[in-house]
Amino acid sequence: MSRWKGLPEELDPRVRQLVVRLRRVKDHSGLSLRRLAAKTGYSTSSWERYLAGRSLPPGEAVEAMARLGGEDPARLLALHEVAVEAWAKGKPSTGTEADPGAGPPRPHGRALRITLIAGSVALVLAVAAAVLLAVRLTDGEGKAAAAPLTASASTAAPGSPKQSERPRYTCRAERIDGRWYAGNSRTRKAILAKGHAGPEVAEAQCLLREAGLAPGAVDGIFGPHTERAVKDVQKRSGLVVDGIIGPHTERAVKDVQKRSGLVVDGIIGPHTWKALRE
Repeated sequence: MSRWKGLPEELDPRVRQLVVRLRRVKDHSGLSLRRLAAKTGYSTSSWERYLAGRSLPPGEAVEAMARLGGEDPARLLALHEVAVEAWAKGKPSTGTEADPGAGPPRPHGRALRITLIAGSVALVLAVAAAVLLAVRLTDGEGKAAAAPLTASASTAAPGSPKQSERPRYTCRAERIDGRWYAGNSRTRKAILAKGHAGPEVAEAQCLLREAGLAPGAVDGIFGPHTERAVKDVQKRSGLVVDGIIGPHTERAVKDVQKRSGLVVDGIIGPHTWKALRE
C-alpha cells in the first residue's frame, strides 16, 4: 500500500474526505500513477495534484477512478459534489494555481484546451445552479431554504424585530403515505452541513431523535450543539471528527441505514431520507 504524505492542515474537511477516499480507492486498485493516467486519460501530474489535495479533480476523473477501483461511483460523486461546493466557497490557501494538466490529453493544441476549460467552467456553474435549485425546491410548502445562520443574521438591522425572531420548530411525528414526517420539511434530498439553518435541519434533528439518536436541540440550526453531538458520535465510532452531516460517515446516519438495510455510507441522500421517514 502507498505511503501517502499528509494533507495540508488548512484543507476543508469536505475536500479532505474526498481526497482520503480517492487515495484508498487508488491503493485498492493496485495501479501506479502512470497506469492510472493511461487508463483515465488524465495526466500523471494531474493525479499527483488531485491526491495531494492541491487541486480538485473533475467529476469524470472521480468516476473513472471509482470504476477502476471497483467502487460504487455514486458514493464518490456524492463526496465530489459537496467538495466542489466547499472549494468554490473558499479555495484552500495552499499556494496552488489552476491545474494545467487536468482533463484528457489535448492533441489539437490551444483551441481544444480553451474548449475544455470553457466546458469545465460550464460544468461547475451547472452543478452550482442544480444545488441551489434543489435546496429551494425541497420544501413543498414554500418555506425558506436552509442558509448559513450568519448570512441571515447580517441582513437584519440591530434592534429590529426580524433580528430577535427565530423560527420555532416542534417534532410532530406522523406517518403520511407510508413515510414519517416531523412537520418541518418534506425534503428527501437536502445535504446538511455545518453553518446551515432552516426547516431541513430541524426535520433531520426530529427524525434522528425519533430513531433514538441525540443530534442536539431541535432549533433548525446546525450550530455548536449539533456539531458537538455529531463529533461525540464520530469519536466513539472511530470516524473522522469533522462534525459534518452529509457526505461524511456520520454514525447517527449509519445506525439508521443499518436498521433500514441500506448501503452504509453516511450520506443523507434520497435513500437515507426515505429510511428516516419510513
